Formats: sequence, structure tokens, C-alpha cells
Amino acid sequence: MRTPSRWLAAALVVVITLALGACADNRPPVSIGLITKQETNPYWVTLRKVAEDTAHKAGATLTTATGDSDVDVESQRAALNDMVAKGVNGILIAPTDSKALDADIQTARDKGITVIALDTPMDPQETTNAYFGTDNTRAGELVGQYARAKIDELGLAPQVMMLNLAPGIASGENRGTGFRDGFGMPSDSSWVAGQADTQGDQATAQQAMAEALGRSPEINVVYAVNEPAALGAVEALKAAGKDLAKVVVVTIDGGCETMKNAVRPGDIDATAMQFPQNMAREGVEAIVAKVREGREPSGYLATGTELVSGSPAPGVTSKNVEYGVRTCWGG
Repeated sequence: MRTPSRWLAAALVVVITLALGACADNRPPVSIGLITKQETNPYWVTLRKVAEDTAHKAGATLTTATGDSDVDVESQRAALNDMVAKGVNGILIAPTDSKALDADIQTARDKGITVIALDTPMDPQETTNAYFGTDNTRAGELVGQYARAKIDELGLAPQVMMLNLAPGIASGENRGTGFRDGFGMPSDSSWVAGQADTQGDQATAQQAMAEALGRSPEINVVYAVNEPAALGAVEALKAAGKDLAKVVVVTIDGGCETMKNAVRPGDIDATAMQFPQNMAREGVEAIVAKVREGREPSGYLATGTELVSGSPAPGVTSKNVEYGVRTCWGG
């Protein structure tokens, strides 16, 4: 007597499932291209993976491409033009140069393709339909304020090494400007003991830091544009026999590896955490909404930043390392 009921229940489940599947299949198709900078930094891996998951849940098709470094423009240009040729509905791009891809992006937009910049804005920002990313100036200000308060607490005259990204990349330039403003450092300040472009690469930053210490062993503040650069600086400081308790190292990112293995033990004093997962999710959802609902993405969406430190600085608000470990990405 129970078997027919079970069959009926099973049949109803199948019918309901098929009906739901049919509804999902009736949604307008959406094709999206995602172009990141490289796959060495877990930041970009996280962004890609979250974009893939979000697209899958939305029933959208995602095509991904990446370059070999944070300054690899030609790989991005080739990927962008390929996606335009394939007729995608929208392109999410973290540009490796804030001006070099202007014409390529304009070609895409002239064909009706929505283009959203992630992480790094174009210059001008209006080159793309919208920009979703960290307020990089604010992130720089946070670590600058922290570094100034910490070096004052130590009672030391600041001698600063700035490990920058590369010319022409707005995110890096904005972080550096924000750091200087937060630190209270004039552009011609004698506090700057050295500067180097690292391309966000750990080995390049380590070499630059080692060379700077050879010229200026009194360096006691290190600003690093991202966490790979900061990790390179820490290795150089250790190799030079520096007492890290007397050197303030600050950076921007919020990755789990650095949070657990460098911020938690105190090698890096503070990091301004970014949220690449928010950039990826919001970007995919914006293009899906454009295709299916006609909602045009525009302007700037700040995707969040939080200062995290295991050693709070006087007068500077920060989250603790436990928050950082819970919230970090790429873990």
C-alpha cells in the first residue's frame, strides 16, 4: 500500500524539479568575460573563483583570462579583443594600465558590451561603464595613519621606504598618495629614505628593500603597495639583521597567508584588508542584471576596506587579527 504513495511522491519531486529547471533554463542567457592581472597572487585567484561561483549560481557563462604580471598589458589587450569578437554581454577587467586599454575598451562599448573595471579604475574612470573596487586612497590613508602613530609611539624619527607598484596604475598611485596623506608627509619630505617600483612582486620587492637598506640602514618605516611586496621587504629586513620591533611595516591586501603568517606574529604591523570577493560578486551580478533586467551599471561602488593589526596604534581604529583570520581571503 505504501509503494504507490512513494512512487507518487517521487514523481511529484521529479515534476517539481523539472519545472524549476525549466524556469531556470528560460532565463535569458548571459555571457561574461573576466580579465585579471595574473594568477600568482592569491588575491586574483580568489577574485576569479568567486566570479565563477557567482556566474554558475546565476546561470551565466563566464570566460576567464589573465596575464603574467600586474603590468602585462598585451595579454589583457588580446583577451579583451577576443571576448569582443565572441560577442560577450559584458566584460569585467582589472586593468594592468589605467590608460593603455582605452581604445580597446571603447571598441567594446561601441558594440554594446558593458565594461566594468574591478580593483583598478581606468583614467578617466568613465572609460568603463562602472568601477567596483577598494577605495585605494582610503586604504593608503589608513596604513599611513597607523604607521605615523606607531613610529611616534616608538619615539623614532621616521625614515620611510616606499615599495610602490608601477607608473600608470591608478590603484597603486592612489595607495601611495593616501599613505603620504595619512602619514602627514609632504611630497618633498626628507622622511622618504627611498622608493622603488615592485610591480607587486615579492622577489622584486625583496631585492629593492635589500638595496635600500644598504644605502640607508636607518630605515624604520616600510610602506608596501601589496602583501607580496611586504613579505619581500620582511625577508630583506630579517636578512639584514634588523630588529622588526623597531621597524613599522604596513601594507594593503588582507590575504589569509599573510594574515596568519606575518600579521599575526607581528612581522607586518598592519594591513588594510580588501575584499576581492565583493568585487567579483558585484561585477557578475551587475552584468546579469543589465541583460535580464535592463539595469545599467554606472559610477563607483566601494567594496570595503578594514585596517587590521595585532598591535593597535594610539588613536587609530583597527580590527584585531582574529577578525582578519576570520575574514581573510585565499585561505
